[in-house]
Amino acid sequence: MKTRPFKQVDVFTGTPYFGNPLAVVLDGSGLDDAAMQRFAHWTNLSETTFLLPPTNPSADYSVRIFTPGGELPFAGHPTLGSCHSWLQAGGHPQAKDFIVQECKVGLVKIRRETGTPRLAFAAPTLKRSAPSPALLAQVAGALGLKATSILAAQCLDNGPVWLGLLLDSPETVFQLAPDHKALVKLDAKVGVVARYPQEPGTPLISRANREAKAFTPSTDAVATRIAPDFEVRAFVAPVGIDEDPVTGSLNASLAQWLIAEGHAPEQYVASQGICLGRAGLVHINRDASGQVWVGGESVTCIDGSVTL
Repeated sequence: MKTRPFKQVDVFTGTPYFGNPLAVVLDGSGLDDAAMQRFAHWTNLSETTFLLPPTNPSADYSVRIFTPGGELPFAGHPTLGSCHSWLQAGGHPQAKDFIVQECKVGLVKIRRETGTPRLAFAAPTLKRSAPSPALLAQVAGALGLKATSILAAQCLDNGPVWLGLLLDSPETVFQLAPDHKALVKLDAKVGVVARYPQEPGTPLISRANREAKAFTPSTDAVATRIAPDFEVRAFVAPVGIDEDPVTGSLNASLAQWLIAEGHAPEQYVASQGICLGRAGLVHINRDASGQVWVGGESVTCIDGSVTL
């Protein structure tokens, strides 16, 4: 064991403790798979990352991403949080316009969003297909959903595999109380999303009663934040966490699907985490080339060292 630099950061928020926490070991050299997995299980966060020197000369650093239950080939909030930590620790990218991360899914480009503190990653290539009627019915039953509440469904694969469900309203999203044990048996990670009514200028805190109940009126950072266009939840019991607070990989695949099918504009903001007392915001943009970018702020909450 040795002392290694360590950070715990909050991702998809500019206000500490309102996003999705991530543990980042800034020097993962010499650690085997079992040691990484054991530490990720111990932190009990949705993800823990370990930064390593890249094996691809085009990459600036390499990252391995673990949940409490296993390793992921790619994940969004660990990508942004790890990049934030690497830059804050003095990392210097080779290219002027991008940071390049190496992970199990390949190379991922990350860019600084002009005029904001946000970083954004290029969504990996998405494979998608229609789910089987049997799986859709079983998942709907586990979620307590009526078939009429599901407007569209897709199996989404950008490294992690999701069953994406477009629902009829944010209130339906908020009211879900899944049978997580049933989702484990189905081995189904499920992302649900619904669009808010088009009400320009309406403050987020007045959009839904459930949101108003989640926060006290004194929570100015939440009450005055930008009003989102979509509400998202991610149910991930098969990987050891019932619900993920704010999920970059899911939002990436949802955006690629929804934009392609005309369910969403090329630029929008998604909210996630309300039911867990969080206030995550995910910024989506599809550029002129068709590349979808997924952005958000990160903030460091713990900065120190860990013995591993």
